[in-house]
Amino acid sequence: MKDYVEKVNESVSFLDKALPFAPTVTVMLGTGLGGLVKAMETELVLDYDEIPNFPVSTAPDHAGKLYVGRVGGTRCAIFQGRFHFYEGYSTRELTLPVRAMSLIGSRVLIAYNAAGGLNLDFESGDLMLIKDHINLIPESPLRGQNLDEWGPRFPDMSRAYSKGLRELARRVGASSGILLREGIFVAVPGPQLETPAETRFLRLIGADAVAMSLVPEVITAVHGGMKVLGISVIANVNNPDDFMPILIEDVIAQAQRAEFRLERLLVGILTEYEDHE
Repeated sequence: MKDYVEKVNESVSFLDKALPFAPTVTVMLGTGLGGLVKAMETELVLDYDEIPNFPVSTAPDHAGKLYVGRVGGTRCAIFQGRFHFYEGYSTRELTLPVRAMSLIGSRVLIAYNAAGGLNLDFESGDLMLIKDHINLIPESPLRGQNLDEWGPRFPDMSRAYSKGLRELARRVGASSGILLREGIFVAVPGPQLETPAETRFLRLIGADAVAMSLVPEVITAVHGGMKVLGISVIANVNNPDDFMPILIEDVIAQAQRAEFRLERLLVGILTEYEDHE
């Protein structure tokens, strides 16, 4: 834990000096969603390998860049690419960016990902607001010694996803003609995609969408006192009784097709965010 704290503090010290301001909102992008940075008035771009102790992303379509600037007048940091448990990182390592941003003073995490649809009422390309999650990744980023100055030993997860931010997203979606589903997200370790039997199991336990990301970052954000808005792009929907092969290339392509709607939604949310708070 001592080594990890030193690494986080080194990252925070670097970012404190490098960033033009402390971002109010941190946005974490996932597979196929990197193009959303075009909505930002960018003031600084950093490659992840320029930031001390940041992991290196090996996932497809994760560029590994941090953009800092303003979207809709709100000060933002956009992480173009995230890290995953299946890449070999511990959940502490893969959540280091979120931990660093919480310590710098970021108050909100908006986390996107591309996910497989489990709810048969969903369609490919739908956007799903996450109202709750199920964590099947076999490690918590809070495992081990707790630092009270970072957050409580036993953080409350009963309201992990901000009701107020979901209401704001729904209002922006309605005014922009963007359909927003709402559901429960389940995180699995990967990297293998789900079998028909696993898909049936995940539906039985109450999940509406599944992917290999997002939840460790949400846990870290909540621990650090950040509000969270989670949005999944439903890349495909698979009926376990009529199962079709899942190709990562199709997941990326479907996520990219949703980028325009996500950009409009993000800009609308961040334009209204200050008044909302």
